[in-house]
Amino acid sequence: MGATADNYLRAIDERNGDVVWRARLPAGGQATPLSYAVGGQQYVVIAAGGHGGLGTTTGDYVVAYTLDGKQGQ
Repeated sequence: MGATADNYLRAIDERNGDVVWRARLPAGGQATPLSYAVGGQQYVVIAAGGHGGLGTTTGDYVVAYTLDGKQGQ
């Protein structure tokens, strides 16, 4: 989940709403994350540009994460 009023990107368990992972971004992630796979490897990318009206850190970052596919990691 991006588009929150802070500098974090989160993964939410859709079955119960629990946060199962989060990472601090260098600027606010008020954007929709993109998920894609190449050669069996899954990636999540988000543009972290911040939002002056929400008071999050501003910047011009694109941040990518790889998923290892292990439960609970």
